[in-house]
Amino acid sequence: MKKFIALVCMTAFLISCGGSKKVTSTSRTKRSTPKQTSITKVERNAKEVVKEELPTISSKKPATTLSYKERVQQYIYEFSGIAKSEMKTYGIPASITLAQGILESGAGYGDLTSRAKNHFGIKCHDWKGDRVYHDDDRLQECFRKYDHASESFRDHSLFLKNRKRYARLFTFNQRDYKSWARGLKEAGYATDKKYPAKLIGIIEKYRLYEFDNEVLGRKNRKRPKKNEDVAVAVSRVSQSGGHLVQKGDTLYSISRRYQISVDQLKAFNNLVDNNIKIGQVLRVTAEEEEEDFN
Repeated sequence: MKKFIALVCMTAFLISCGGSKKVTSTSRTKRSTPKQTSITKVERNAKEVVKEELPTISSKKPATTLSYKERVQQYIYEFSGIAKSEMKTYGIPASITLAQGILESGAGYGDLTSRAKNHFGIKCHDWKGDRVYHDDDRLQECFRKYDHASESFRDHSLFLKNRKRYARLFTFNQRDYKSWARGLKEAGYATDKKYPAKLIGIIEKYRLYEFDNEVLGRKNRKRPKKNEDVAVAVSRVSQSGGHLVQKGDTLYSISRRYQISVDQLKAFNNLVDNNIKIGQVLRVTAEEEEEDFN
């Protein structure tokens, strides 16, 4: 009986210990599980925030990294229409207007242009509008300020058209951009001795004279390439019964081409030796004798 009671007590004790361990285990699990879930959620949210805050990288090239040539081309694209319109209204060649604008404004990126939209470096003089001060020939000189670039182009046209000292410019042909460039310097538009050469250089490098031709209704003809020039010359000489000597030609090769002997070729051209020069025209047929009577 004593053994039975002892066995029951021991069984009850063991059951009691096992239940306590189970409860403890469950309690530990409940505390740790929410902690793991919370960490996972924080990590996911952090990734999403970083992804949303990444800036979008533009493929467009920043203006500050453009080369001078690219800036000039951009300037021409943006303002050639205005220059042509001013030419139609006031008679100033579009090529001159664009070249001056490019030179005076640093192709649109100069300090004066950025601050005052002044594309032509026109100083205040009798100006009653807004103004800015900028170092030029002297420190802090007064320059005109505009709200829009188009206003600067229009003021440039009026500035030249309404001042007597520029009157001679308007006697020049509108296609004669060289005379216009020199005339601007002579009239005192700029103090730089190389001003005309700079304008002419810009006009010719970027073919700005083509805008003059568009306004005047003239087609822009492409200059023939060197080999095209030679082909035209050869054609003309051939029609006249001659041969234009080109690089690599010899009397023998020419005689074979026209099925005559070297001696005949020399006789037709009064040659005393075999020396010929590039560009020389050789007769390849005998001269026809004039008839004494009709």
